[in-house]
Amino acid sequence: MDEPQGDGAGAADRVPVPARADPMAGALVTTTFPFDGGRQVTVYVPPEPPELVVFAGDGQLIAPWGGHLEAAGVPSTMIVGVHRTDDEDPMARIGEYSPSFDAERFAAHEAFFVDEVRRWVRTRFGVALPAGRTAVCGVSASGELALALGLRHPDVYGVVFCASPGGGHHPPAVLPRPLPRTYLVAGTLEPWFLENATRWADALRGAGADVVLAERVGDHGDPFWAAELARMVAWALAR
Repeated sequence: MDEPQGDGAGAADRVPVPARADPMAGALVTTTFPFDGGRQVTVYVPPEPPELVVFAGDGQLIAPWGGHLEAAGVPSTMIVGVHRTDDEDPMARIGEYSPSFDAERFAAHEAFFVDEVRRWVRTRFGVALPAGRTAVCGVSASGELALALGLRHPDVYGVVFCASPGGGHHPPAVLPRPLPRTYLVAGTLEPWFLENATRWADALRGAGADVVLAERVGDHGDPFWAAELARMVAWALAR
């Protein structure tokens, strides 16, 4: 699970906030699904047809980073941000994001995220890209979600973006095949999370996966993660 430190702690004064388009050319569209008594999904819709679709946990945080992608000038990318639970118990979020804690809760959220949300995106926006142009993304605890879903659904998510993963979900002893391409990042100022990212990178490389591990000066928080997203997108679309 996550080290006991809130998202964004200490990062603002250590990592410059990345440039953001102002005004943003794309649009943010939010809808509420019945799942779990009402769960919001926010989609960053780029001004041009997307070359990549990124499905993200902690989506209330990540979807607005479309403005950073615009400023970075990377190819058109849609971000489908599935919001985290409103439950004040921190283990409720962990249970949804990691299969290691609450298998039933994880499975329910997995079905919502992978099936219902993706089906809605196809219908609402007319977007359905092949696995090689579809990524699953997460930061901190939702980084574990991205890794878990990437391994469980490589036919859907051919790419994983994972920043500062928590340590509750470890690589299985035998990794499945095929494996998604994976981009991991963690900061030198968050050694616990860097250790977790390194563990995953080593396991995936050992199984023959295409893996990037970016180790940067940075701490656990939004500016650090937002700054990396454009690099992740550029890497995913480089082939």
